[in-house]
Amino acid sequence: MIIGVGIDVVDIARFEETLRRTPALRERLFTAEERGLGIASLAARFAAKEALAKALGAPVGLHWTDARVATNDDGKPSLEIGGSVQARANDLGVDSFHVSLSHDAGVASAIVIAEG
Repeated sequence: MIIGVGIDVVDIARFEETLRRTPALRERLFTAEERGLGIASLAARFAAKEALAKALGAPVGLHWTDARVATNDDGKPSLEIGGSVQARANDLGVDSFHVSLSHDAGVASAIVIAEG
């Protein structure tokens, strides 16, 4: 059963400028494993985290680093969650997520489906 769906888009150049202007955001938004990625991949991961929050009902108190976008050897993305995100997922009865990322023409996008 689908519990929630979220979608988000990010202007990559604007996101890059925001990270340049406020360097501490990189640590607030991304896990250590994510931080070294290129700007388009970071923007797509930020979009995925926004989409994840929307799929979970956008509750106050989620920590960005309690979710990580990982990719397998074939490049398929998945979400690894813990802490505040895991607690919200548990409250809603979510037991799996589906995630899709894209970046093209200066825009990064993501869709997240929460399933229980």
